[in-house]
Amino acid sequence: MTHPTKPRRRAYRFLGAVAALATAGALTAAATPASGSPTAHRGHGGHSGRTVDVQLLSFNDFHGNLEPPAGSSGQVTETEPDGTTKKIDAGGVEYLATSLRTARKGHPYSVTAAAGDLIGASPLLSGLFHDEPTVEAMNKLDLDVTSVGNHEFDEGASELARMQNGGCHPKDGCYESGRTFKGADYPYLAANVTDEKTGKPILEPYWVWKHNGVKIGFIGVTLEGTPDIVTAEGVKGLKFRDEVETVNKYANILDKQGVKSIVALIHEGGEPASQSYDYDCDSPGAGDGVSGPIVDIAKHITPKVDALVTGHTHQAYVCTIPDPSGRPRMVTSASSYGKLYTDTTLTYDRRTRDIVRTSVKSANHVVSRTQPKAADMTALISRWNALAAPVANRPVGYISGDINGRGATTPESPLGDLIADAQLAHAKSLDPKAVLALMNPGGIRSDLVHKASGGEGDGVVTYGEAFTVQPFSNTVNLVDLTGAQLITALQQQVSGPNEASPKILQISAGLTYTLDLTKSGAARVVADSVRLNGAALDPAATYRVAMNSFLAGGGDGFTELGKGKNPLVGSDDLKAFNDYLTANSSAGSPIAPPAADRITVVK
Repeated sequence: MTHPTKPRRRAYRFLGAVAALATAGALTAAATPASGSPTAHRGHGGHSGRTVDVQLLSFNDFHGNLEPPAGSSGQVTETEPDGTTKKIDAGGVEYLATSLRTARKGHPYSVTAAAGDLIGASPLLSGLFHDEPTVEAMNKLDLDVTSVGNHEFDEGASELARMQNGGCHPKDGCYESGRTFKGADYPYLAANVTDEKTGKPILEPYWVWKHNGVKIGFIGVTLEGTPDIVTAEGVKGLKFRDEVETVNKYANILDKQGVKSIVALIHEGGEPASQSYDYDCDSPGAGDGVSGPIVDIAKHITPKVDALVTGHTHQAYVCTIPDPSGRPRMVTSASSYGKLYTDTTLTYDRRTRDIVRTSVKSANHVVSRTQPKAADMTALISRWNALAAPVANRPVGYISGDINGRGATTPESPLGDLIADAQLAHAKSLDPKAVLALMNPGGIRSDLVHKASGGEGDGVVTYGEAFTVQPFSNTVNLVDLTGAQLITALQQQVSGPNEASPKILQISAGLTYTLDLTKSGAARVVADSVRLNGAALDPAATYRVAMNSFLAGGGDGFTELGKGKNPLVGSDDLKAFNDYLTANSSAGSPIAPPAADRITVVK
């Protein structure tokens, strides 16, 4: 079906009866492809000439970062002409809006797309309100289309449907008198997320942008491994299918409809050889500067797709990875948290209705904080901050310096140690037999920064800052595991699904071992080096272990942790963290950054 150009609102549908999902636990409706029209800021453009340049602006992994991210989470690295690097403060939706609006000037053909994880794992300003503020901000940005990411499923398919269609939260209700959440003006695409019973997509699989005779199709997918990194409840009743097979399927459908220009929005990514956003990803050859899952995906997606906008790894790259026919094809990613945006020029041939591949140009640009703020975004932030302030500004603890988590450059992070210690303390209050705690690194979403973020004063940790670190509302669970199971779990950090991209568990005080990165697979964990309070683990002995509910369910590839016995469920992990900060710090005796010396790393 074709959607009319919006004066303001576009009526995109979640493909399925949300009420039926809530009552029957399953999605039932079939997918209906859609096409839409660009909004007023796109201009009118002429019809003369065989080719026309279409501007594609894109970003990914925003994660509700309406305010500028703090510390290293809010910086990008730039390589200078002399080879040195510098850090640049970047991000914040006030600046992202200004950047995108400035970039669109002079481009009558302009479309803005995203590659998932716009919401979920968000700071308190957005997360406290189930990410309604972020969807509102994306509407104001004139986002045209996005794929889903794994974090769009953090609260389940029903909540994702509400993000698309609007309505008040089923438990928390409406947050402002006289205001009902309107939902997203842009379509969420999820071509490879299907109902287990019907096999049909739960969201529209593709969308077609049209302007003055120019048509570009967008196909949206998330990573096939989403169920491994999202709680079981969040993906209940859903199946996540192969990215390549799905994109190729819908590229053929679009091609048969006469849409020859196609962009894939893929929430899966790669790891560039350099952390500098301006690194030449095509050095020494095309696509040589990036590795990871996206490389194999890009090499197998049909040549009918002209460009890939990617995400998930929070990295920055602009590469030309050859397609199956050997032709160069642009593959991009714009870091995370709105710190960068990608500007890609797609030259559209009106006669063939396809993109002239040799003319495609792309680059990442910094969302600098030295530019003017967008006034409408400032007003949006102020409005939601007023609602959040009574909760967000409450002090919960004190620190004597930066405690890095997301921004740490080592497998073990100071903040990871602190969180694991907090979970062990909570576990001991429930069961004195608890002896250690494990924390998944992906659950640590930020750093604790010593410098004040508002009027609280330096070194004060507010509830809002703690929430930003741990926004998932997991519970702290206790289980019994044998020594042999614990060693197997540690080995799963660097083997199986985690071998290519290790996930190093953060560990509580008393647990130590050696991680030998010169070896491969499970051998990287030196089994006879594992000690608990100085004593070697007894493979036959039983240990009481604390971890969050995500790990206790076998998440992140830690299937051995999902086999724990005698489970006991404690409070949510944020409460455990806040209680620990309050009990163990004061203005006169703040917590010092942990040394992060529990894991000995051999390189």
